[in-house]
Amino acid sequence: MPAISLVLDPLRRRRTIFACCGAHVLHDGFSDLLFVLFPVWQVAFGLSLAQVGLLKTLCSASMASLQVPMSLLSERIGERVLLALGTLVAAGGFMMSGWTAGFVGLALCLMLSGAGASVQHPLGSALVSRVTDGTQLRAALSAYNFSGDIGKVLLPALCAALLAVYDWHFVISLMGMLGLGAALAVWFALPREQQSTARVRVPDMSATTEGHLDTLATRGFISLAAIGVIDSATRMGFLSLLPFALIAKGASVTQTGFALSLAFAGGATGKFFCGLLAVRAGVLRTLIITELATAIGIVLILPLSLEHSMLLLPVIGIALNGTSSVLYGTVPELVPVSRRSRAFGVFYTLTIGAGAFAPALYGLIGDRIGVPHTFEVIAAFVLLVLPLTLGLRPALRALQLS
Repeated sequence: MPAISLVLDPLRRRRTIFACCGAHVLHDGFSDLLFVLFPVWQVAFGLSLAQVGLLKTLCSASMASLQVPMSLLSERIGERVLLALGTLVAAGGFMMSGWTAGFVGLALCLMLSGAGASVQHPLGSALVSRVTDGTQLRAALSAYNFSGDIGKVLLPALCAALLAVYDWHFVISLMGMLGLGAALAVWFALPREQQSTARVRVPDMSATTEGHLDTLATRGFISLAAIGVIDSATRMGFLSLLPFALIAKGASVTQTGFALSLAFAGGATGKFFCGLLAVRAGVLRTLIITELATAIGIVLILPLSLEHSMLLLPVIGIALNGTSSVLYGTVPELVPVSRRSRAFGVFYTLTIGAGAFAPALYGLIGDRIGVPHTFEVIAAFVLLVLPLTLGLRPALRALQLS
């Protein structure tokens, strides 16, 4: 029997996508806002690079570990309640981090914020893929992923600008209050009673990938997840150390925040257009191009001056974040409709988990061999994606996506 998908009327579909994109703006903005605060916290608490990386690891690990449980819990209590509640918890944890007096308290607050943020990716992706089908699916998921990068551009830039005027305690609390408002907006924007909507049977094209897919343990999905792990670890490792590389070139905290916003702006562009490029040029070609460009960009930034690094960062951002849009858009095409929520939960658990441990690992390496040599290690690591594309090729050929 073909899988079942929810088809909503246009108004409810727009409200669902709007609410999911809004939540993505807030949560991704919070996540990447940390990169602006890391140098501030390093000075305030006397932290090493490994300790700075550990803060990101604890936050992201808390987020990653709850992806699958939250996707399963949503099947019982509904996505609307859980998405709004998670946003509320994430904002509360972030707000409390603005008034901590030490490393331990800061770490606990970030873990709480990460736990609240765990609901956003699996539930948002599942909702968007549920209300969109056919040729519009990849475009809708590209727009959803693009919305997260809007938050990555706006919130770090806003935080950096405020830090030039106000104390960091006040700035973080203000960001937390913004999150509380977003939680209310998500609650009222997301349509009620999603499960009562009319159901329409649609063909499950993903079943042609490798026979009838009853589980996620398929060669295509495993290869895709492995590529996502490397891509996420590369992105988080690079962005965690980038502020320190820029400061070594003479950047101030405000300039560092602006530089990160340039990288995130490039990432927003990359997520949107790379998702569309995958439709035209093929998933494999797009993956290979973006990962090669990422490795080259990371190496090229090392000898450049601060000004020239600023010019290169948007280009690096396009490749660095563009890959993720291609990967996320491929997940629902490799699994049955009935498995998409769990598939996204598993995929985000693995990728966010890799991104969680990468900052601590690369921070430890950076303490020992320095940031420039660590960048070389990161660039070499991302090239492991290339042989992994061989395992993805048969599944994509079956779907005519390669």
